[in-house]
Amino acid sequence: MQEDFHYYATYAAAYLAGFSHEECCEICYSAQYVDNCTATLLSKINGPIEAATTQLNLELMDTRTDIIGIQEITKIWSSFHFLPGDIFATKKWAGKRYLNKYRLICHPNGQLLADSVNLAKDKSLQAIGIAMHVLADTWAHMYFCGTPSLVINNTNYYFYELLPDGDNYREREVKFRHKTSEPDDIEKGLYTNTIYQGSETSVMNLGHGRAGHFPDYSFARYKYMPAWDNYNEVIKDNPSDYMNAFCQMIHAMKYLGGSIGTFKLNHYDREAVEKYSDRINQILTKRQLNASADWKAFGEELSCKDIPDYDMNKYESEYLSAKNSEKNSTFLGRFIKAAISHKHMVSSSISDSGNPLTGIPSAKKLFGL
Repeated sequence: MQEDFHYYATYAAAYLAGFSHEECCEICYSAQYVDNCTATLLSKINGPIEAATTQLNLELMDTRTDIIGIQEITKIWSSFHFLPGDIFATKKWAGKRYLNKYRLICHPNGQLLADSVNLAKDKSLQAIGIAMHVLADTWAHMYFCGTPSLVINNTNYYFYELLPDGDNYREREVKFRHKTSEPDDIEKGLYTNTIYQGSETSVMNLGHGRAGHFPDYSFARYKYMPAWDNYNEVIKDNPSDYMNAFCQMIHAMKYLGGSIGTFKLNHYDREAVEKYSDRINQILTKRQLNASADWKAFGEELSCKDIPDYDMNKYESEYLSAKNSEKNSTFLGRFIKAAISHKHMVSSSISDSGNPLTGIPSAKKLFGL
């Protein structure tokens, strides 16, 4: 997903969940900041590097792809952007090395999602924002995984966009290219992706890089045949999935805000959006590279307040000028604390399941305690 959903749509969902305008602004800022909090940024503000929630392309290019490097990549991307749906999944005839990657495929409504939401309960608004970023991405990034893997994440010539045509859809082959100097061309079906690399562990094969930004567009409907599913045809309907994500965020934030007592997987608060569903569907299905203006207008109509534009440098001076004893109480200090806690929870759960791609199991698991 992009800023349009992580920032503006998250604001709208938080408001519908009962949070105040000011609280919504903190939640949605934190949700978007997950896509900006890199090791490079943390070094600039003298923050702890272990709080990194994403990686710049240049950082990835410099990252080793031995087991240590892969573990560092996987801790970040599986924790914050490609939350695994079932870390104990089984697959017939699968070897251990393949199974470890197969178990990291992102799906919504997995146990780790419930753990992520519950971890944010009674914590900061920043923790809520992080959880909402993770939740939303389970819908956008479905079927890809947060570790470099050609066999899991690659795409091939069989990749078709499903374009609305009356009451049905017509197919158009998606043409991928590596031309970062030009924006994606929606009308011609041209989308920039990463360069093909035959190495299983190349960073070019991380997440949905081989499909470019196409899975991040809310209007996208497509089908392809991933190797992990034995080249069976998989259909992805983003407008429907993004609506599920929006309604699930409302349900989760009602729980986190205290208006309901339990967060339930596979539960979507459609009642909260009933009178806005046509408007939301119009935004989700509109063919555009960025829906920020539409989501912003919708959020402002809900709250009758101005939503400030996102500024990734907004809270840096507060953090830099704070005394060491006061940094944890700043906006970024609360974000950093929540990010480290979330990353530790996810990566520990993966390693404790016997999967080495995020590191060794905890001492408690190793000694059977």
